[in-house]
Amino acid sequence: MGTILKGMSRVRWHELTHAYGSAEGVPGRLSRVAWGDARTGTDALSDLGLWLGELAVFDATVAAVPFLWDLAVTEAVTCRPGVIELLQSILEHNASQIEVQHAAHLAVLDGASTANLLACDGDAAVRAAASELTMAIDSHVCDSCRPA
Repeated sequence: MGTILKGMSRVRWHELTHAYGSAEGVPGRLSRVAWGDARTGTDALSDLGLWLGELAVFDATVAAVPFLWDLAVTEAVTCRPGVIELLQSILEHNASQIEVQHAAHLAVLDGASTANLLACDGDAAVRAAASELTMAIDSHVCDSCRPA
């Protein structure tokens, strides 16, 4: 699959779930974001938002976050600001299982240095979205992420 989305085929998506059921369609949507034109990428990202982070986070969300970070830093991706906004949405939402919530939040928090780099990106929309995400990461506090 090239350098972005590398390893996506090793994820057992059919065993994971998102807001509407099986996550087997997630890799196709991630690919459309990566290589689609502006409309295709935006439509696929909209689906991913609904499935992975708009209302809650799921085990498929945890698996998808590293690939979302890949997309956020790939200049050829036409909807990078939206990808960054989805990462922020994931950080701000909960899950019915505290372990899933913690893993999803941690996956986003692990990209803090990437968010800082994106805050200096040449694209103003990417910079703005990344600055918002950086502030969300810096101020993140939730019960699942508190030290035991």
